Amino acid sequence: MTMIKSLVLGSAAGLIAVSGAQAADLPVKAKAVEYVKICSLYGAGFYYIPGTDTCMKIGGYLRVDTTFNGGIFDQPAWNGNLGQQNRLRDYYAARSRLALSVDTRTATAYGVVRTFGQANFNLNSSTGEGPAVAGTQTLGVDLVFIQFAGFTFGKSASAYATPWHGYPGNNSSFLLGGHDDVVGTNNIQYTAQFGNGVSASIGLDDPYYNRTQLLNVGLGNASTAITAGTNAYSGARAPDIVGNIRVDQAWGLFQISAAAHEVSGSYNILTPGNLQEISGHPDSKWGGSVMAALQLKNLPTGPGDDIKVDVSYAKGATKNVINTAPSFAMFGSSGRADSYQSIGFGQTADGVYMPVALGGTGDIKLVDAYGIRGAFNHNWDPHWSTSLFGSWAAVRYGGNALDLGTAKGQWCANYNVGKAPSADYSCNPDYNISQLGLITRWTPVANLTFSAEVMWFHLDQKFGGAATMSAASNVAAPKPTTRYEYKDQDAVSLNVRVQRNF
Repeated sequence: MTMIKSLVLGSAAGLIAVSGAQAADLPVKAKAVEYVKICSLYGAGFYYIPGTDTCMKIGGYLRVDTTFNGGIFDQPAWNGNLGQQNRLRDYYAARSRLALSVDTRTATAYGVVRTFGQANFNLNSSTGEGPAVAGTQTLGVDLVFIQFAGFTFGKSASAYATPWHGYPGNNSSFLLGGHDDVVGTNNIQYTAQFGNGVSASIGLDDPYYNRTQLLNVGLGNASTAITAGTNAYSGARAPDIVGNIRVDQAWGLFQISAAAHEVSGSYNILTPGNLQEISGHPDSKWGGSVMAALQLKNLPTGPGDDIKVDVSYAKGATKNVINTAPSFAMFGSSGRADSYQSIGFGQTADGVYMPVALGGTGDIKLVDAYGIRGAFNHNWDPHWSTSLFGSWAAVRYGGNALDLGTAKGQWCANYNVGKAPSADYSCNPDYNISQLGLITRWTPVANLTFSAEVMWFHLDQKFGGAATMSAASNVAAPKPTTRYEYKDQDAVSLNVRVQRNF
């Protein structure tokens, strides 16, 4: 018994010794995971990615919009079912959006290397255009770019753009009168900094962003439609060449921008079934635009107040003035006994051409456009602010309605076909638009804002008299083919928004 006891105790002691030796061979307990460090080099919200010298910021916003008598983001009722004011239109339009952005920056011997991307998740319960286009869910990519040594590659704001794009003080994404590519366009650009706030940028932009329509206005194409011609742009042949010179100072900002845009047609014959290639095509023309922008800070009206304004002129690059490129068709009442209703009409284009075989000169006639827009932004206190904003813009086809050697003459020759006009009818596709709005914002806590915006839109069309026409090329349009009086039109919309930034 004594021997067995000794063996057991000895074995236990040996096991303990072996266990101790094995424990001594185990690695030391790992250190606690290092917490993410704040990166103060690029402003608030940046953190170092663990194990690297790259700083990253994750942000975005959640926004809920509702617009009454307009489309989402406060688009005026200027065409479609809203412009017709028919029973297919929605009395209000709503959108909920979640925007997520990732911004990374790394200091290098060549300067900061930056990547940025933003994705938008949208639910449109309505667009304002009725049940046929309601209830859509979309994923959008606003900006995706890389910056290195002064260069920018990817989908970013054009070198032509101002810092406020189409938003000098408004919620509306449809303030016309100047350039707007806040969601970016595919481009390559270079920016040089000269010190004291002076910089210059030059870039090559995707031309698909910066064009509206090139109208082939061959005789007989229009029939009784409210528009003239057929869009006849060719494929992309050359990028838009853009640039700016800019001065940023404590008093504000001043910028001059310029853009060159190729207007290139496809074929003379566009009717399905015809041989299009052998019909020939017009020679391309280069158009362009210029813009001057000014921001004034440190106003005597209060801290943080400012004025932003930009002025634009374009020839063959109309979208740099009528920045959402709509064609307008607004209907209202009429006092004429021979008319069913009234219509205000304006077709947006970069240029027109009429083939020689159809009576035209065969070359592209570029369209002129010019505009001004701006806002006064005032802070009542840290929680309340108001902006008064507005714009005015014009489109001019040029020439004489009876001269087929001009853009206006070619356009009218096409448009007049089948219209059975009144005795006092006159054709003039020129038009002006005006907008005036007021927005008030309440920010009860940081990064949470409630706002209400009311906006008036006016279409000053230049036709006279009355004519017979179809309201739209869409056969489902409820408006009859009958006589309409040409008349200026107005629309008023209301947008309410809640937005939380993070």
